[in-house]
Amino acid sequence: MTTLKPHTALPIAPSVLAHLRVRDDAGRPARPYEDPEGDAPLRCCLRGSLPGERIALVSYAPLRRWAAATGADPGAYDEQGPVFIHAAECAGPAAGTGYPFAHPGALRTARRYDAAGHILGGRVLTLAADPGAQIEEALTEAFADPAVALVHLRAVEFGCFLFEVRRAP
Repeated sequence: MTTLKPHTALPIAPSVLAHLRVRDDAGRPARPYEDPEGDAPLRCCLRGSLPGERIALVSYAPLRRWAAATGADPGAYDEQGPVFIHAAECAGPAAGTGYPFAHPGALRTARRYDAAGHILGGRVLTLAADPGAQIEEALTEAFADPAVALVHLRAVEFGCFLFEVRRAP
């Protein structure tokens, strides 16, 4: 298994979560519910939900949120989609979370963006025996291009945003 991990998976920021728990990025009110099965990919703490936890499925525009903070204008690349979050504030990711939602057999895409918020391309990953190493390799490859400002890891099957990695300052 890989121990070196120079890139950090970022959860949705607590201030953004506070807004999403009231009204999501599509303007709809959050509708919390009790998760009957568990394993919903929570973007607030970067882990799967547990059966019985109160969660909400909200619309989130990660590139729009980043662009607002950086002054970028992603134009048509601004998109929103569904993400699961805890219905109430949580502690965030546990220390040493690594790359969440990475398990053998999963299909992922590492989508690259420049400082203006425009897509520079990406890489499709079929995760195998050491998924963390594969994700790290894709991120290292992405950030080798000096034009890449951030990378979104997404699920191929549903297109869901899983987490963001930003270029180190």
